Amino acid sequence: MISADNWVVACAFDALEPEEVLRIDHEGRSFVVVRSPEGSYFAMDGHCSHEKVHLAGGIVDGYVIECPKHFGTFDYRTGEARALPACVGLSTYEVKVENGTVFIRL
Repeated sequence: MISADNWVVACAFDALEPEEVLRIDHEGRSFVVVRSPEGSYFAMDGHCSHEKVHLAGGIVDGYVIECPKHFGTFDYRTGEARALPACVGLSTYEVKVENGTVFIRL
């Protein structure tokens, strides 16, 4: 469900442990929600910019998510491509937590 100000429910606050990733699909688009080592949530486009492989199958280490196919990496806080073959960054999205629910703004 999307609200008037474009907030979409992503998951429950306790759905992810630190350094875990969750795939979110909404209206034909796909995203990942990642929980940082400190417990903050971040959201970004879900497909690697190199070959469009979904990042939900990748490994999260610190503030980086690694594509499961060719091992390109992205800083999930900024969307910046950090390691080849990924060289184009991804869009990130604002996240908020209210009443135990994580929302992303699209």
